[in-house]
Amino acid sequence: MSKKSRKTIAHPGTTKAVSRRKVIKGAGAVAGLAAGSGLVKGFPYVMAADPITLRYASTAVTQDTRLAAKVKEDLGITIQYIPLTSDDVVKTAVTQPNRFDILEPEVWMVKKIVPSGNLRGMDTRRIKQAGNITTVFTEGKVAGKKIGDQGTAPIKVVYLTGEESKTFSKDATRWMSIIPSVYNADTLGIRPDLIGRPIENWHELLNPEFKGKAAILNIPSIGIMDAAMVVESMGEHTYGDKGNMTRDEIDLTIKVLTEAKKAGQFRAFWKEFNESVNLMASGEVVIQSMWSPAVTKVRSQGIPCIYQPLKEGYRAWASGIALPVTLKGKKLDAAYELINWYLSGWAGAFLNRQGYYSAVLSTAEASMEPYEWDYWMLGKPAAKDIKAPDGTVIEKAGTVRDGGSFNERMGAVACWNAVMDENRYMVRKWNEFIAA
Repeated sequence: MSKKSRKTIAHPGTTKAVSRRKVIKGAGAVAGLAAGSGLVKGFPYVMAADPITLRYASTAVTQDTRLAAKVKEDLGITIQYIPLTSDDVVKTAVTQPNRFDILEPEVWMVKKIVPSGNLRGMDTRRIKQAGNITTVFTEGKVAGKKIGDQGTAPIKVVYLTGEESKTFSKDATRWMSIIPSVYNADTLGIRPDLIGRPIENWHELLNPEFKGKAAILNIPSIGIMDAAMVVESMGEHTYGDKGNMTRDEIDLTIKVLTEAKKAGQFRAFWKEFNESVNLMASGEVVIQSMWSPAVTKVRSQGIPCIYQPLKEGYRAWASGIALPVTLKGKKLDAAYELINWYLSGWAGAFLNRQGYYSAVLSTAEASMEPYEWDYWMLGKPAAKDIKAPDGTVIEKAGTVRDGGSFNERMGAVACWNAVMDENRYMVRKWNEFIAA
């Protein structure tokens, strides 16, 4: 199918009539305001006369020198990365907003930062593709159907009441707190060759069949949500909000985990990407909390590994671009230009090729080969070998992406990463579990 013929196909996660977008529907028509005009064309020449550096603060995971190089090439803007831990992203945004020009927080962080008054509501009239941003963020829907919003779902924090607002809006407004950069849905990873049967439910993580060969993510705020998916799957409890448990629910969840640990269920509690890869590749672990790129890395070693879709759904996460209220003048203009570039296609395709999802699907599709789009986004068998951005073959022709299409995966989200009201209590109980 040619790219031209594909233009008429509805993109995953979109609907023809989007009520929440009405307020920003005309964004493209007025995007010529200030820096919104002349997206890529001409902008480098403006920057050449007055070079601009934007200090970009985020966790190191989202900082990519290839993206920065492309921004420099296309826009003439220099990106200076400031790597921070997750905790420091929040602390820096709240206490040192002058330290950065661009912030890329995870969505759950936005809930903690906005009340400080340090994040600027971004004007959708200056963002050309504002009306095409994924409905995962703008409506909490995929293909017109509502998805799980337990935890800090993007729809809960994406709109602000004004440009310098400290409060979120339940309805769509002109002002957005965050423009999505990357997002995805997480599940369990398994070694099908060592398990030898279908895995369909989260509760399999604690199945005694895998005693000593299971692992769970040891990042408390995420690990406990994986555990909650297991507890619900076992039929032990139904949570009001897995992302904001009561103390009693925390106690129950930790009790289930601790009993499993004392019975010898867990081989490891991993904190870092490569740990999860090594555990699975070695065969020490056959089922565990896992991230999609980690599964891909195991498979790139020629070892069978599946990012397993489960009946109870996925735990999702997201990050996005945000601006401090301290950003003004030419740097603010340059920041809007960067956002417009980010949504224009190249970055979206670059991220999609790594297994992530991007903010504007239509422009990403236009920057990908049809067979790539079919594999990554539509869940079709790969017509050719699938390559990473650096040209490395990561999947052979004929492979189907785990979890299927964008609509199937993001449409099955059950909850989102979050920080609980009882976070301190939860972390203390989690540490007791790890030490038990």
